[in-house]
Amino acid sequence: MGKRFGWLHNLQWASYVWLLYLPFSIMLYLPVKSNADILWLILCGVFLVLYVLVSEVPSARRLTIPLELLLTGAFAIFTFNFYMIIFPGWQISFIIASYPRKYFHWFVGTYYALVAIALIQLGFVAPQDFAHFQIGMVGLFFPLVSPLVSYWFARSIVQRRQLQQTNRRLENLVRRGERERIARDLHDTLGQSFSMITLKAELAQKLLQKAPDKVSGELQDIAQTSRENLQLVRTIVNGLHEESIGEVLLTQAQNLAQAKVILLTQGEEAASNWPTAVQNRFGAVLTEAITNIIRHAKAHQAQIDFSETSTHYEVQILDDGQATNFVRAGSNGIKGMQARLAEVKGNFDISHNRQGTLVTLTIPKEVNS
Repeated sequence: MGKRFGWLHNLQWASYVWLLYLPFSIMLYLPVKSNADILWLILCGVFLVLYVLVSEVPSARRLTIPLELLLTGAFAIFTFNFYMIIFPGWQISFIIASYPRKYFHWFVGTYYALVAIALIQLGFVAPQDFAHFQIGMVGLFFPLVSPLVSYWFARSIVQRRQLQQTNRRLENLVRRGERERIARDLHDTLGQSFSMITLKAELAQKLLQKAPDKVSGELQDIAQTSRENLQLVRTIVNGLHEESIGEVLLTQAQNLAQAKVILLTQGEEAASNWPTAVQNRFGAVLTEAITNIIRHAKAHQAQIDFSETSTHYEVQILDDGQATNFVRAGSNGIKGMQARLAEVKGNFDISHNRQGTLVTLTIPKEVNS
């Protein structure tokens, strides 16, 4: 239930490093000289709580992000403390990089509006301080560039990772093409050969009437063996034509991109080596689960983790959406996914956690080895 968006969340933990600079902002109100200083010290504590909530409780960001931004803007406007607003400039810009661009436009517009109001306020209230305001590396440079640099850095990381994932899927498709060629060769050569053996064996069985006690049994064995081998070839060919996890994700990543949902994966390369039947089974359920994310979750990001133990294969699908109902009238999606896994004695579990909806799929190895 506490599972997170993997590597991206680990990078968000780096935002806590910036809190090392918070004491320098707090020192501006120390030693306490007035009730106003006490108020701003209390608001520093409120800011710290909001900062942690923004990082740790994604479902509350609609409230905590605006509050954090407005609070730090108040520090800049009323106490001319331009250092506090740097914190949301880095933290929130990094988080919003995985959301549609309109959210960043809203944030950065509000951010620079607050900075501009603070500068105008400084010019009117304390023109002498404005004249000596440190427009340097710390005075104004960092407040102005922080949101842009943070957003660009986060977007470049996400895009690079998505490109790497797409390249791995294309590599899997290249290997898949070779398997398709093998399938055609099997069908064109061994398939026809076994068909001819079957026909000849059946014909010989009809023609050889002189010693049926010696020949008939052998010919029947040949015919039966030929039929079994032909069926085996067909089974192999059908297996090679099954859709791999890489193929499913290549298609679904495009669908998610059109819906403006970022797809991240972990363990995908290892999963591409799972048995074809297992990949095909997971692929069908993944397609349905991702379709649900696009249609109902209102998510901005989805993470799919592939793993295995000594006893089973596992796939976890986590989105940051706001879906509240697992089962909708007239919908058979959940039941269909459960049925697909039940056919191979697998398990399907769906639940909410503080980030969104978590779907867990498992297939035992002993049944599908």
